[in-house]
Amino acid sequence: MLQQTDYNPNVPIYLQIMSKIRVKIVSGQWKEGGRVPSVRELSAVFGVNPNTMQRALTELEREGLLYSERTSGRFVTKDTARIAQARETFGKEIIGHLLEELTALGYTKEQIAQLVMEG
Repeated sequence: MLQQTDYNPNVPIYLQIMSKIRVKIVSGQWKEGGRVPSVRELSAVFGVNPNTMQRALTELEREGLLYSERTSGRFVTKDTARIAQARETFGKEIIGHLLEELTALGYTKEQIAQLVMEG
């Protein structure tokens, strides 16, 4: 279970939760069309207030990665193209952050490329 201290105090917690859930979806840990645990269950797992979890899930619905069925709960989208697009976008964001950090350390693009190739 995550503790409040595991979250970055400079980034809203719901955004950090969205990121963690997005990883579960785009990596296939949460399957297409699979039922998502309840807000209460996820709140306990992530160690957050249910309102925070609800906000994260609502935003993921807005992104199209989750959808709700009134009487059945929330589910991961069955739209494989949407998941693939989210995976690519998320990957580019991660690479962008990595490039910023390595550039700040003084690496050139060529050195970064070499690091990645050796990785």
